[in-house]
Amino acid sequence: MSESGEALEVWIDQDLCTGDGICVQYAPEVFELDIDGLAYVKGPDDELRQQPGDSAPVPLTLLQDVVDSAKDCPGDCIHVRRVADRVEVYGPDAE
Repeated sequence: MSESGEALEVWIDQDLCTGDGICVQYAPEVFELDIDGLAYVKGPDDELRQQPGDSAPVPLTLLQDVVDSAKDCPGDCIHVRRVADRVEVYGPDAE
């Protein structure tokens, strides 16, 4: 898993986002609600990634917060995957 320090990225499926903002409460450095009421990931530059499937890196210091947001998301729309092989490690499609 990610404890090995491998690079992870996160993305949100806006089609499933319920706009509850739980992810923003957990990790405001990574997630943000936009004016459309949906959550988006933001990169290290604080710019929202607004294209479908856009991802942002998960800082190791925020990994637990990002994982918790994926687990508690009512829309089941937060996906965390390894950068190297794009395998989902947390989220609805994780094995």
